[in-house]
Amino acid sequence: MADQEDVRRIAMALPEVVEAEDRFAFSVRTTVAKGKHAGTVKDKGFAWVWLERIHPKKARVPQPKVLAVSVADLGEKEVLLASDTDVFFTEAHYHGYPAVMVRLEAVALDELEELIIDAWRCQAPAGLVEQYDRDHPV
Repeated sequence: MADQEDVRRIAMALPEVVEAEDRFAFSVRTTVAKGKHAGTVKDKGFAWVWLERIHPKKARVPQPKVLAVSVADLGEKEVLLASDTDVFFTEAHYHGYPAVMVRLEAVALDELEELIIDAWRCQAPAGLVEQYDRDHPV
């Protein structure tokens, strides 16, 4: 069983990760390499608290027992959703978007770590991922 402290510990151990100041969310800090925004620093989110729609006409509410994580593509999303419905789910708001929701109480800690690292890989610059792989051989 995992919780938000486990998420924070795993995410913050990854290179160039920042935690949002206003909500439970993690991004990898990147620098735009080319184009008119070259040199601009951009934060690309890879894990965040799920915002649940409790009342149809009211704002979404943070659900601390559920983490949303980026996945590589919609194919990976479908594989995860089919693998364990006790752990993974989605909702209409995420239709067509490469992310899944993870029930923290149902996910094993080693699986959570793999999910967060993979989510980070989806957003991190290739050079940063390569350096991480050199520093953390499998």
